[in-house]
Amino acid sequence: MNRNRFAPDRGLTTRMIVTMFLIGLLYVVFVGTLLALLGGSWPIILVIAGILFIAQFWFSDRIAAFSMGAREVTPEQAPELHGVVDRICALGDLPKPRVAIADSDVPNAFATGRNEKNTVVCATTGLLRRLEPDELEGVIAHELSHVAHRDVAVMTIASFLGLLAGVITRIGLWGGFQRSRDPGTAAVAVLVPLVSAAVYVISFLLTRVLSRYRELSADRSAALLTGRPSSLASALTKVSREMAAIPTRDLRKAEPFNAFYFAPALSAGPSLSRLLSTHPTLEQRLEQLGRITLELGRR
Repeated sequence: MNRNRFAPDRGLTTRMIVTMFLIGLLYVVFVGTLLALLGGSWPIILVIAGILFIAQFWFSDRIAAFSMGAREVTPEQAPELHGVVDRICALGDLPKPRVAIADSDVPNAFATGRNEKNTVVCATTGLLRRLEPDELEGVIAHELSHVAHRDVAVMTIASFLGLLAGVITRIGLWGGFQRSRDPGTAAVAVLVPLVSAAVYVISFLLTRVLSRYRELSADRSAALLTGRPSSLASALTKVSREMAAIPTRDLRKAEPFNAFYFAPALSAGPSLSRLLSTHPTLEQRLEQLGRITLELGRR
């Protein structure tokens, strides 16, 4: 049951459950395969997996905020942003998150955290400078809907397996393989990276599919909560247009965090494969907001 006023999305809930089930199944197969290949190294594998999972889950908000250059701000330092967050939290019956600003000209925003009580919502200086108050409300409502739907935590957990696959590969290649004279070592040294690469690709694709749907879900919830889908559509159009004017080097710095952002920072242009995209296309998002406008007009 929803304990807030953000519109529930059964499609998102179903997709999150299916994704977590498939990721969990993949995780079991991955660890089982590693145990079979690495034999006596299984205690190290389990300890490393456990430490990485706890660190990523419990400190994901701090890690993400630090990586994206976010600094927490007080109501005195950023009265407009705090005012918008206060209004959206009151509308949505959501606990107020920590509020941060990232000093970047890339116009964007993100929210991260494992639950409603451990959340950071951040806007860049580039976004705050470019958007009107009603547009900013739409963006913040979009970000807080991720928190209300709990898909931020699901994405954090789902992305863990890809991180683990990469780390285990490095440990295997840089660890005991090269010191061993066992005839099977060469085969293991080839198989572990191959298995890890396969696991990374599958988990990557699963999280990408979920990521695109959750963005559409957040758009819908934000539009229904504020009652102004046109403001969110205006913000999307403006941010996408302004993104084209940002220097390529700045976009490349932001690209690794696209899954968190309100709109993707892309330096590859429109040819980027939709299969690899973290977000639906601008056209898809605007089309949905147009339908919501019609829905609200008929009420």
